[in-house]
Amino acid sequence: ELVESGGGLVQAGGSLRLSCAASGSIFSIKAMGWHRQVPGKQRELVAAISTGGSTNYADSVKGRFTISSVNAENTGYLQMNSLKPEDTGVYYCTAGSIGLGFPWDYWGQGTQVTVSS
Repeated sequence: ELVESGGGLVQAGGSLRLSCAASGSIFSIKAMGWHRQVPGKQRELVAAISTGGSTNYADSVKGRFTISSVNAENTGYLQMNSLKPEDTGVYYCTAGSIGLGFPWDYWGQGTQVTVSS
């Protein structure tokens, strides 16, 4: 099970830090990611990181968001700076047992992020 926290309401230009904790029943995580769902739009991968430290970012968040993880604790983070109203959405933490570029095996329940203008 993945549990997200840290979502909320913030003004444009502000920051939020999302956290994702994997329960003990999840083993051999090779990658973690954050997806964003906006009503009426397809869910998109915002950022991802492998246990080796490789990262991927959507163009829309490059330079503003930073993904990190603590492998030994099966915990992931998404630091979001310079937030924009278009960053509003439900953010889902994901984890994969193979690595970046492969299907995600686990999904969190999602946390709402709302950025006001």
